[in-house]
Amino acid sequence: MIRSQKGIALLMVLWVITMLMALVISFSFLTRTEARSTIFFKEGTQKKFLAEAGVERAIMEIYHRQTFRTQTVIVEGNEVVRIDGRQYSGQIGQGRYDFRLLSESGKIDINKMTDLTGIVLKNLLVNTGIADEEAAVIVDSILDWTDKDNLRRLNGAEDEYYLSLPVPYRAKNRPFDAIEELLLVRGMTTDILFGTVERKGIIHYLTIYGTSSKVNINAAPREVLMALPGLTEDTLKRIMDQREAVEFKSVQEIQAITGLNFPTLAQYIDMSETDVYTIESVGFQGDSKEGYGIRAIVSVPGTVPRFLYYKTPSEMHR
Repeated sequence: MIRSQKGIALLMVLWVITMLMALVISFSFLTRTEARSTIFFKEGTQKKFLAEAGVERAIMEIYHRQTFRTQTVIVEGNEVVRIDGRQYSGQIGQGRYDFRLLSESGKIDINKMTDLTGIVLKNLLVNTGIADEEAAVIVDSILDWTDKDNLRRLNGAEDEYYLSLPVPYRAKNRPFDAIEELLLVRGMTTDILFGTVERKGIIHYLTIYGTSSKVNINAAPREVLMALPGLTEDTLKRIMDQREAVEFKSVQEIQAITGLNFPTLAQYIDMSETDVYTIESVGFQGDSKEGYGIRAIVSVPGTVPRFLYYKTPSEMHR
């Protein structure tokens, strides 16, 4: 009887000890998880503020560019930032940020696109791996979407097509209010617009804030330049090399490089710069290679910038 009671008491003690150990281990895991969460939250917040610092730096550089971009003599330390998407960096304590500045005038404006300049978008689509027939459908359908009539182009689409869809709707027949609206247009897919793991989306080369149907040769990304008719691979390289050193100031400079192809190229390019820019900024903490990205489109017509688009966090193509 006494042995039985002692055995029961021992089992109860062991059970209590086991429960206490389980509670201690559980509390330890919980504490470690909360500690790590706090660290990750802190680092994430720091990276976010660093990315925001990059955005503010970019806006400051825009104002500096607008003031000094026409200077004939470039004074060391007073250079203006380029608007072709090249990377700039800044350091704040143990953190840093990378930012890029792209003028919307260097992109293809889908609201101002014409039957003539639509060839640039078609070439861009083909260069990204889209079949020629599909590219023709997308371009004509975009033109049909923005024009005011209900007349269908050869490869385009108007109400007749859109009303036959499982979820019917009408062609807008007005300008786009957002680039993402392209997903409503015949032929456009999320893979084409936003890209895949293997291919960058065309959304990076399109805008609704341009100055004309032409593209600014000083601001156009390489992918857009490659889509311009009358531009050979050799001429493209010479333009990129020239632009790397200094921006084009006159039509004569471009004509000197392109030669006999200039009359064709001139229909698709200019050097007019809009006051709307895309800013891509990524913040990093310490030696971390994982950053926090912000993508913004900002209008800087005067002393107060106006944000037209702001995405945070945003994945960046580095």
